[in-house]
Amino acid sequence: MTSSTSAPVLLDVVDSVATITLNRPEAMNGLDVATKDLLLELVQQVSEDHAVRCVVLTGSGKAFCVGQDLKEHLAGLTGAADVPLSDTVEKHYNPIVLALSTMPKPVIAAVNGVAAGAGASLAFAADFRILVDSAGYNTSFAGVALSCDTGSSWTLPRLVGRAKAMELLYFPRTVTAAEALDLGLATQVVTAEEFPRAVGELATRLASGPTVAFGSIRRAVANSAAQPLEEALAFEADMMALTGGTEDHLAAVNAFVAKEKPVFRGR
Repeated sequence: MTSSTSAPVLLDVVDSVATITLNRPEAMNGLDVATKDLLLELVQQVSEDHAVRCVVLTGSGKAFCVGQDLKEHLAGLTGAADVPLSDTVEKHYNPIVLALSTMPKPVIAAVNGVAAGAGASLAFAADFRILVDSAGYNTSFAGVALSCDTGSSWTLPRLVGRAKAMELLYFPRTVTAAEALDLGLATQVVTAEEFPRAVGELATRLASGPTVAFGSIRRAVANSAAQPLEEALAFEADMMALTGGTEDHLAAVNAFVAKEKPVFRGR
C-alpha cells in the first residue's frame, strides 16, 4: 500500500513495515496544519493495523523535521491567517506523540537530517533512532520563547537524565549525530550510503519478531517510569499473562525444544 506522492505525509507498507514519510522537503518538513492532520491520521491508522508489525518515521529531502511551520505560525499570530494555533498542541501534537509512544508495535525514527523542535520530540518518542552522520537535534523551543511540547518533557529526561535534558531545553543548540550517540539519543549513526540498509535491516528484524511481546515490553517500560515497584511488578505480571497466551510464545517454546529457530507471526 502506497499513498499519493504529492501528499504532505506519505505512507508505504511493505512486508509488515509501515514507513511514514514527512513530505514537505521545500519547507524542511515543517509541520503546518495539513501535515499535522494527515500525520495524526496515518499514525493512528498504522497503530490499529494488525498487518503492520513495525513503523518507521522519516523525512524527505535534507531534513527529518524542523517542527512547527513558523511561517504559518506567524500568520496566525498576526491574524493574517485563520489557523488553530492556540489549540494545536492538544489537537495535533499530543495525540500524535501519544499514538507513536503507545502503539503496540516497535517504532523507528530514521533521522535523515536535522530534527528540531517538535521534530526532535517525535524522534525521542521512538524506540530506536538511526541517524545519518550529518543529522542533528535541536530542541529549539526556548529559542523562540516557547515551552517544550510533543512529549519532550517526558521522553528527553528519560533518555539523557534530568540535568542534561534541562540544559538542552534551556539552551537550544545543535546536538551532532556523534554527540547524540554518546548521549543515548541515537541507537546507531551511519553514513548516507549506509542509511537505507541500516533502517531496512532493523525494521525487518523487528517486523519478523514477536509483535505482541514487543508491544507489551513498550507498555511495561512506559508504565514503570511513573509507578512504584509493586505496581510495576503487577503490570509486568499482566503483560506476561498476555504474552504467555500468544501463538508466538507457543511456537517459540516448541522451536526451543526442537532446537529450531522460531518463526513469529505477530499474534
